[in-house]
Amino acid sequence: MEADFKDRVVIVTGASSGIGRALALRLADQGAFMALAARDAERLGILAEECNRRGGKAVPVPTDVSVEGQCQALVNCTVKEFGQLDMLINNAGISVGSKLEDLPDLHLFKQVMDVNFYGMVYCTYYALPHLKASRGRLVNVSSLGGKLAIPYNTSYIASKFAMHGFSDSLRMDLTGSGVSVTVVCPYWVVTEFHERFMNKDGKPKGPEGRAMYTEKMMTADRCAQIILKAATQRKREVLMGPGTWGVWMKMIAPGFVDRIAVNRVLKPAVIRLQKGKDKN
Repeated sequence: MEADFKDRVVIVTGASSGIGRALALRLADQGAFMALAARDAERLGILAEECNRRGGKAVPVPTDVSVEGQCQALVNCTVKEFGQLDMLINNAGISVGSKLEDLPDLHLFKQVMDVNFYGMVYCTYYALPHLKASRGRLVNVSSLGGKLAIPYNTSYIASKFAMHGFSDSLRMDLTGSGVSVTVVCPYWVVTEFHERFMNKDGKPKGPEGRAMYTEKMMTADRCAQIILKAATQRKREVLMGPGTWGVWMKMIAPGFVDRIAVNRVLKPAVIRLQKGKDKN
């Protein structure tokens, strides 16, 4: 897999940090040409410079994927700069931790859907003609939450379930086109995601959000490695962590899986977060 994406043109959304940044660096090491998209222009510029030093060719394209016109401009800019498009990685995502009934209104719920789901739809729509021309790859970075729900995350879980349905249907639409659709479902990955994780009032958790992670959890670099391997092999779907076990158990004993989600996933995470608050 060392040079599978050499001279291939790739768009990475959510590229300024976490999994997106790790993907960009691994692609740069392979000599890929990249358009790096996120809202943070300064971080994108620094990342593009690092990618160029590592042997890739990258341009920063500040983009809010929740805005359709900006997604169209991202694709147009990429094709204008590099002449084609071989892979789109829809990675941008945000989340809100709250019961639905505790949200003061539905503004944040809609914002999560706009970024996680519609951002993917917008980018995919405008990228498709170019991906068909190159017989390229579409990679949607979802979450294990797109297969197995957890409470207090209704907007995030809804957006990821929607991503799976969209991807499965689109894959059938694209039969015979040469374009592959890969959905990747990470479990816990150590990134800045939970620092930006918002409460019901839209306030990010900040540094205390790091307390959600443990030393045993996957690094962003390892996750990026798995994603790129799946893209190379044009896999249909990749489940990380207890994903395969959880999906099978959900079919057999859904109530049991619900209890596991609360008692073995949510409660320990809440305890870690509380310890993080206490330290601060």
